[in-house]
Amino acid sequence: MQQWTRVRTVLSLQRGASADAVRTIRLNYVQADGSFETRTTEASIPGEEDATASSSDLAMCLTGTEGLRIAERWLAEARIAMDSVSFTLPPSAASVNVGDVVELTYGECRANFRIDRVEIGEARRVEAVRVEPDLFRPPKDLEDVVSLPKPAVAMPVFSRLLDLPLITGEEDPVAPYLAVSAQPWPGSVAVYSSAEDDGYSLNTVVQDRSVFGMTQTPLLAASCGLLDRGAQLRVKVQNGVLASATRTALLNGANSLAIGNGANSDWEILQFQEAELVAVDTYVLSGLLRGQLGTDAVMPSVWPEGSLVVLLDGAPAQIELASSIRGLERHYRVGPADRGYSDPSFQHFIHTANGTGLRPYLPVHLKAVLDTAGNTLISWIRRSRIDGDSWEGLDIPLGEESERYLVQVLEADGAVIREEETNQPSWFYSAELKSADAAFEIAAVQVAQMSERYGVGPFQRIEIHE
Repeated sequence: MQQWTRVRTVLSLQRGASADAVRTIRLNYVQADGSFETRTTEASIPGEEDATASSSDLAMCLTGTEGLRIAERWLAEARIAMDSVSFTLPPSAASVNVGDVVELTYGECRANFRIDRVEIGEARRVEAVRVEPDLFRPPKDLEDVVSLPKPAVAMPVFSRLLDLPLITGEEDPVAPYLAVSAQPWPGSVAVYSSAEDDGYSLNTVVQDRSVFGMTQTPLLAASCGLLDRGAQLRVKVQNGVLASATRTALLNGANSLAIGNGANSDWEILQFQEAELVAVDTYVLSGLLRGQLGTDAVMPSVWPEGSLVVLLDGAPAQIELASSIRGLERHYRVGPADRGYSDPSFQHFIHTANGTGLRPYLPVHLKAVLDTAGNTLISWIRRSRIDGDSWEGLDIPLGEESERYLVQVLEADGAVIREEETNQPSWFYSAELKSADAAFEIAAVQVAQMSERYGVGPFQRIEIHE
């Protein structure tokens, strides 16, 4: 226990060299009112901030104000302790011991000194340093409010696998595209795949976030390959913007959208020339090109309100899928790339890739010509899924190993009466064949191109009347 004693004696005063004075003190401590990180606080004599600093580490949890006050007190103590005093006391002053604080008066000055050393002999020689009791009074500071960092919680990633046709001709025709989005965006998204819901391996890492949207108006079917100047589609998008394009850019593939119901593999690709912002994140699209890249075969009579759209701006990326796995169920887990696939933020789903990039296009300009002998010539024009837009060659590339078509004669209820194959874009439905089919009510003929790898493509139908 410190004692305060009034003493009268002969004093010998000393002051430490200015060069030895402490000018800056840095204190390292553990932050008590935050996330228990190591913090550093500093106290300096004004105008002497560039002086050499004395640093101390405290293995204590302190608030920011407590750390600063300790550093300031230590600095003040070090400056005050430059003044020291020595004096001699008689043996009768035995009550004065090391640790006691005595009040000394010298001239007009009065100060407090803490006794650090006592030599006991015929007299008691005392050495003491100056102290100020006010330094130890608790300050009335307001504590700084420290907000704890919010825990980093990974949010689920919204993802869709899209079975799309060949866009440039250089893609893998079997592998589907993965479009992903999340708020906040985790930076990259990992895709794990497996034959069952176990034993996953990393398939692909997607770096770019896709632009998703939801239609707010229905979209009726329309002719493909023709610019639809009347139809409009209202779309609300997330995490992106839509913009208009010039006619040249449009004809070179700009502003492509995949539209579907998100539940199956049928996606129509359409393009839009004009995008008008009508509300927050809401656009009216016009100048539409429908059924692009052979997707007119899957165009329904109407895409209802609430259909899903994905902007094909290069963000959706193809995953890895062997050709031998086409048509088989695969399990997928999609989530932030910095977490494992067992994390709750990962979404699990099952998808069967059908290899849309191998699917032949729908035959067009299907005609049925009846001659005077009762024979019907069915003819059509084939299309190609590879380099079909070039005008340089004599004909478009076949895109298949051989040219084959499947022709079916149908009843009114859709039942198949007759089925034949041909290797040219026409088929002769002779009067003799019609006579053999007379027991049925012939209503239509449909034609599909065949592929060695894909099988039978989509059918184009024409009604026939005798």
